Amino acid sequence: MTIAITGGTGFVGQAVIDLACRRGQPLRALARRAQAPCEGVEWVRGDLADGHALASLVHGADTVLHVAGVVNAPDAAGFHLGNVAGTQALVEAALQAGVRRFVLVSSLAAREPGLSQYGLSKRGAEEIVRASTLDWIIVRPPAIYGPRDREILDLFRAASWGVVPMPPHGRASMVHVDDLARLLLDLTTIAEIPAGNVFEPDDGHDGGWEHAELARMIGDAVGRKVRVPRLPAWALMAGARFDRLLRGKRAKLTADRVSYMVHPDWVSRRDMAPPANLWRADVPTPQGLAATAKWYREQHWL
Repeated sequence: MTIAITGGTGFVGQAVIDLACRRGQPLRALARRAQAPCEGVEWVRGDLADGHALASLVHGADTVLHVAGVVNAPDAAGFHLGNVAGTQALVEAALQAGVRRFVLVSSLAAREPGLSQYGLSKRGAEEIVRASTLDWIIVRPPAIYGPRDREILDLFRAASWGVVPMPPHGRASMVHVDDLARLLLDLTTIAEIPAGNVFEPDDGHDGGWEHAELARMIGDAVGRKVRVPRLPAWALMAGARFDRLLRGKRAKLTADRVSYMVHPDWVSRRDMAPPANLWRADVPTPQGLAATAKWYREQHWL
């Protein structure tokens, strides 16, 4: 079986490739820049706007695993280009190549497309996949964490100072990147997992985690008792403006992110969980956060 993957150099994609290599599963992966040789991985140079690269990526592939996506952009056009237009181009290439299965990594944000440009673009990507004749599966992960992740790193750094600011009251599900990678790779290879489904995986903790619970767990992970001030939407928006001034295009707290951060319900739905006989999360979030903090320290990120 030939599996073609996008986003292989990113946080989630790297975890998928690591797992595939351990299993001896060959992959063909798209990358913008030349990559170091990796046994079992055939790298294809290009991006989602490169039609020739996409044709090479999916040629002879049985399955496409579309992990690549834009999580932060300065405007709506940036989200559309990376998440909608890119998915459209990949779907068209897959159809032309006769690919059987297409697995799209979306986001819980797609449930509420009116809240953010990011969520709107992810919903747009889902609609393209749903409208195709491909044997498709959509995965909507909640907050993903684990070694190599830079998105949640700022919360660990804040916890090391004893203060973890959080949005107003709400709940969110979590999933460790290794558990998600296992699910994604299984979806590409196990025929018993039915197509035409949208799955919302999580760590198995019913009802997700209240924001303050999550902050305290991160504090425990770094060995600090933390205060958890609740920041209203206006304060978060002010913080987003400051982060844009401070870090420019590298800002992580953006107005678009604030719009969905203040939403109270980012909990994965039980009725949309992957089949329990085929996949369950192995990493409890408290232990996973502690292991992530240890990795950050070893890499001198924390």
